[in-house]
Parts: sequence; C-alpha cells; structure tokens
Amino acid sequence: MQTVLLMTAPEETKKILRLIRSSSFFEPIGVFVLEMGAEKTHDDVPVFSYSSPPQLEPDYLVYSPTNKKLANQLQEDVYHESDIISDSQFYKLADHLKQSKAAEANLQQFKTILDNTHDGMIVIDQRLNITIFNKSAERMTGLSAVEALGRSILEVMPNSQLPRVLDSGIEEVNQEQILANGTKIYTTRTPILDQSGRKLGAFAVFKDITEIVDLAEEVTNLKSIQIMLSSIINSSEEAISVVDEEGKGIMINPAYTKLTGYSAEQVIGKPATTDISEGESIHMQVLKTRKPVRGARLRVGPKRKDVIVNVAPIIVDGLLKGSVGVIHDVSEIKGLTEELNRARQIIRTLEAKYSFEDIIGESDEMRFAVDQAKLAASTPATVLLRGESGTGKELFAHAIHNASDRKFNKFIRVNCAALSESLLESELFGYVEGAFSGALRGGKRGLFEEANGGSIFLDEVGELSQNTQAKLLRVLQENEIRRVGGTKAIPINVRVIAATNVNLEKMIADGTFRQDLYYRLNRMPIYIPPLRARNSDILMLANHLLQKLNQDYGRNIDIISSDAEDFLLKYHWPGNVRELENVLGRAIIHMSHTDSKINREHISLLQQIDHKKPDSDTDRSFNELREEITLAEQMDEFEKNILTDAINRYKGNKTKTAKALGISLRNFYYKLEKYGLDDKVRK
Repeated sequence: MQTVLLMTAPEETKKILRLIRSSSFFEPIGVFVLEMGAEKTHDDVPVFSYSSPPQLEPDYLVYSPTNKKLANQLQEDVYHESDIISDSQFYKLADHLKQSKAAEANLQQFKTILDNTHDGMIVIDQRLNITIFNKSAERMTGLSAVEALGRSILEVMPNSQLPRVLDSGIEEVNQEQILANGTKIYTTRTPILDQSGRKLGAFAVFKDITEIVDLAEEVTNLKSIQIMLSSIINSSEEAISVVDEEGKGIMINPAYTKLTGYSAEQVIGKPATTDISEGESIHMQVLKTRKPVRGARLRVGPKRKDVIVNVAPIIVDGLLKGSVGVIHDVSEIKGLTEELNRARQIIRTLEAKYSFEDIIGESDEMRFAVDQAKLAASTPATVLLRGESGTGKELFAHAIHNASDRKFNKFIRVNCAALSESLLESELFGYVEGAFSGALRGGKRGLFEEANGGSIFLDEVGELSQNTQAKLLRVLQENEIRRVGGTKAIPINVRVIAATNVNLEKMIADGTFRQDLYYRLNRMPIYIPPLRARNSDILMLANHLLQKLNQDYGRNIDIISSDAEDFLLKYHWPGNVRELENVLGRAIIHMSHTDSKINREHISLLQQIDHKKPDSDTDRSFNELREEITLAEQMDEFEKNILTDAINRYKGNKTKTAKALGISLRNFYYKLEKYGLDDKVRK
C-alpha cells in the first residue's frame, strides 16, 4: 500500500479521500492547509502547513494546479524521494490500478475454473508454446503443469495433433487418441482465431475414455437393477403400490390388480386416492409426515375389499421421492391366523405348556380370576389356586409360570396325593447316599432342586402330611432344602404355585393342616370359579374343547346342535370343565365317522348324586345337633346363614352382596366355595 500526501484544493481533497477509502492501493498520511488551525474535517487524516510537514516521506505528493509551485518547493526542500503528480494524474493512476486488479482477479478466476473442470485442457499459442495446462490434464497425461507451461507442445507431447489443427485452422471433434502413458482419450481440438481470422493458437479438450466406459457400465447396471426390481415386484404375491412425491401412481404389480380389480391404466399417473372406496389415503399421509404407517385398515376397489396396508416413504439422499405400500387381504390374514392358532394348540399339547390365551372364558368371574393370575405372574409371590376339581387349576399354574420372568426355566409339576409320604418327601427334597435301603449311589436331586430358578406346582397340597408340611414351610421361609438323610442346607430359588380343592380353613380348625403354612401359601390366593358359576362360558368352552378333541381323535365335528347346547346350559356340571370335556369326548367316540354335528342324543351325563343329610337329622332338634358340633362349626353355620340371607336380599348379585357385607369380592368367592353357595348367586 502506497502513502499519499495531499496538497489539493478542498473539494478535490474530499473527492480524493473518498476514492482512497474505496480502494486498497493508497493510504493518506496528511492534508495541506495554508495555516494551522484552518479546516480540520478530514476525519483521522492529519493536516499540515508548509512549515510543519509530516516526518514520514510519502510515495506520492499530489497537488492541485493552484498549489503546484508550493508542492514543487516542498519536494525540493523536504521530500526528495517522493513522486510529485497532479490530481488529474492521480485519478488516472488509481483507475489503472483498479483495472489491473480486476483483470488479475478475472485471470485467477478463469484459472480456478479450468483447474476444477473434469475435462483435461491444453492451450498453445501461435509459436506452439503451452500457455494453459490444467489439473485434469496433469492427471491424465502424468505430466506436471510446471514442466509443461512455456515449452513447446512437441517437446512435452510429441504425438500431439494440436500443431496440425493450428496449421489447418479446422476443428476436429471427438477424436480417439492414446497418450504416451497408455491412457486412451476422446479429444476435441479447436483453433483459436481473432476477429479478423488470424490464428492465435489452438486448444484441446479431452476426456478419459475409461470414465465413459464406466459410465456406460453404470447405466447398464442401473437398467439391470431396474429390470430385476420390476421382476421381483411383479412376481410377488403381496399387492404392491408405488406413488411419486406428488402422490401419483407410478407402479403396481399383478397381485395388486388381482386384489383391487384396478389395472395399471386405471392407476398409473392417477392420484393415490383412486383405488380407495372407504377410508383416507395412507400414501398421502406418509408423504405429508415422511413417517411409515403400519396396520391401517381400508376398503379398496369396486368390490370394497377389506385390507390392511403398510406404507413407507421412499427417501433418497434426504429427499422424498415417493412412497411404497404393501396391501394385505384381511380374509387371507384371518385364515392364516386361525391356522397358526391351531398349530400353536398342537405344539402346546405336545409340550404340555399353556398360556393365558388357552384360558377360555368371558364371564366376569373368569376375567377376575385371570386378572388376579396375571398380577401374580408379575411378582415372585407364592400363589394358592383354589377351586373345585376340574376347574383348570393346573392350566392357571402353567399360564402364571409362562407369563413370569421364570418362563425360560423349568416348570415342575407334583401331585401331592399321588405319592406316599416317604416317597413324596424323597421326591421333593432328594436324598443323600445311604439315606435308606435302595438309595442310589451318590444320592439324588429332589424336584425342588430340579426346579431351581423356575417354578414348582404342588397340586392337591391339602393332602400333605404334617411332617412334609413342616419341611415345605421351611422351604418357603428359608429358601433352602435339606435332602433326606442329609444335614447340609442347599439354597434354592423356586416359585411355589400350590393348588387345592379342599377347605383349608376347616382343615386348620380340625388340626390337619398347619396354620403357619397356610399363611405362607395364601399370600396370593386365586379363586377359580366352578363351571356352574360361569354359565355364559359353557358354549365357548365346548367349541374350544371340540377342536382339541378333533385333533386327538382325528375327527371333524364342528357343530353342536341348538338342542344339545340348551341341554349343556341347563346341566349343573359338578365335574366342571373336566366333566364337560369328558362328555364331549364320549359323544365323539360314539358318533359315526360321517357325522359332523353333535346332537342331544349323543350326550350322556353321569347320574347326579343327592348329598342331602339323612332324614333322621332333620327330625332332631337344633339343641341336640348343637351339642354334637364344635364352636367353629357353629360359627360357620351362622356365617352361612348370614351369607344366604344377603344373597337372597340382593337377588344373587355378587358385587352388591359383597359390598353390603363389607368384604372384598375375592373373599366373597372364597366363602361361596366354603359353604357351597355358588348355585345361589346370579350367573
């Protein structure tokens, strides 16, 4: 940047200062005034008089004609090395520098463009010297611009045809050429002529032919992929619909036409709502939100087919290009679901495993029991399943285990009434070597150890002896067992699910069941209602059992006649679900293989047993009977009478009765079972 000292007229001084500030070539270091103290309106530029010039010698001393003599004198006396020029000369100098800088910037911009173009470019002048050699030319020829610029093209590239084009003045387009390094190129050579037609040089623009080959292969690959995708979509059995970013159809497959009834001519290029007969377009919803939608229900086509649609956006490099939808026929899904459920039932039968899905019933009583069981499954608490024989206690035990966090560990089932006391003890807790005659060498692990980490189901727990009850209590209290004949405590982590169909409270009163064990087992009690208490579930259960029996017996009975249904609904089912399954199985066995319907005559029931007390009891006085029963039995009888009165007063409504008595609904169920009052409540 060059320094300037101004000895110009005031108006010229202002113009020159504005010019200097708008450029980047000069810096003002002083403005001349005739007398110090005169005008000082030049911002930060200091003023000076002839008697007090700046100490810094300027590059230029600029003067107006009126100050020329004084400027020459100041140069002669002080600024011997400074150039002295008039204000008009200064304007010309500034304009020249500005144009030179613009030209330099344009030239630099031009070189940047050439260096960033993908094509190689070489320019020669009329003397055949290279004037331009861009980076792409360096890459393709293997030569550097430093080596090439300023040298003859024939020295750098002896096989170049640019001299021929310069000589002939004729353009050559898309010529194939092999460079010295073996690279094959396509090149276009053009002469450079001025307005009068005089030859100034020539230039060549060329492209590596391998890039063109790669591009052709890429196009071929894209076509192959497109054909492959079209083949996959057209061969798919799933109905597929594709729309563009505006929601207009661009592709469908034959499965789509088969499902909706619309051909490609009716859909391609049309709005996404064309095929919808009921509902909103999921394609348009996805295009708006850019988020996929699954499981949307629609009706499509002229036949109003009920379908489920899954639609996802098509996003390429962050840009929304459209959406693709897969359409499923609901009727087909229903068929597959039924087939899957049948397969699951077969597998569960083979593996003897059940879940809450296998518990059939929609009655309030059954729903309450299932909800309690699901709650129990989510906790590690001991569960006590109560209910009459045949109500499905083992089914509940399986379901609780499979819904818990122990479902991947063992589930051990033990029928406490099926084994003798000594055998049951050794089976439950195991034994050490030599514990008794016949004991295996090395001892044996018990069922509690086998179930470690999982669950153990103790059915008929009311049949345990006092000794076994004590040992079971220790397991529940200490989470450890001792093998028969052993002294070492073995820690275990087992979830106990117990079941009984007897009145444990009465057994406690009789002294046959430990009260402390009862409290341990009864932490999460679940009452499973008898079949007669959920009359509305009978037909549902019957149809479910019918499918199971068809699989067991290889039959195809799928209908129960209305008279048979009426008969099943009127029966009181003392054997509960087990009896219902027995009755249906016996009916199927005695039916012809050509029959497909169970009629009333196919059903035979066991004779009902009258459990009334002997007549002699009814003739005896109340005082005589009271003398023969205990206080607990008298209290039970009194409580039973209160319950009966309340049930009659509220006409069998369970909820109102329990609320009036001030007890929970679950406790009310226990008392119904305890006193045999199930048949008195509203079903």
